[in-house]
Amino acid sequence: MEVEGSGLQTKLTKAEIIDNIEKKLASKSYSVSKSEIHEVIEEFFAEVKDGLAGGRIVELRGFGTFELRHRVGRERARNPRTGETLKVDSHSVAVFRPGRELKSKVWSYRLI
Repeated sequence: MEVEGSGLQTKLTKAEIIDNIEKKLASKSYSVSKSEIHEVIEEFFAEVKDGLAGGRIVELRGFGTFELRHRVGRERARNPRTGETLKVDSHSVAVFRPGRELKSKVWSYRLI
């Protein structure tokens, strides 16, 4: 969410997500503890990490897709603080592509 008038976004932490899920489940008469919700979330993230580490594409329909992309090493990288030229080895990075539903949900949101 945005801090009104500042143009800044506030953080939504894992703890806040757990609290929100607990409240939503309680309103639907489910009795699930915060520690159980935390465990499920941790296992979910572990599955995403393990999938990526195993070279798999992680597709969450309606939300988005996580995948690895290869970055070629280069000799001309610079340390922005010191200006020193560095060699960066080839490596993989995790990338996220939002799904159609997520894109449409945030399409009209503007940082002012």
